[in-house]
Amino acid sequence: MSGHIRHPRDPRQSVCGVPAAVVLRWETDAPPRTGYTCEDCYTLLPEAARPDDANHRPDDPALIDTLRQIVASRQHAKISGVLVDLWSASVTILIWDRLRPDNQQRLLTLPPHELILRCIAIYTRLTEKGNSR
Repeated sequence: MSGHIRHPRDPRQSVCGVPAAVVLRWETDAPPRTGYTCEDCYTLLPEAARPDDANHRPDDPALIDTLRQIVASRQHAKISGVLVDLWSASVTILIWDRLRPDNQQRLLTLPPHELILRCIAIYTRLTEKGNSR
């Protein structure tokens, strides 16, 4: 079972409402790590509840400018309902700058979170051990 975050006002339950008696493991790191915390707990954190810093639809080239601002200010931001950290923004910009214009246009047709995930996947493939590129 994944970890849970203890509810700040009710020590008998987790943030997502699971009773403390049922929870096998509490997530104690601050901030909680996405892969180890219950999805409901993670979405109920104060950071996830804050308003969007920017809203971008597919085909909006201003998304890249927003990602460049994240890198320049060295601060995470919430874009179209998704928290984007500094590393994800910098990797996306790194890959974006090396793509041909036709591939950039293909990526721009995706929702913002998908575009970022695709760029991270490209980066991961290029940097994995044993890659001769």
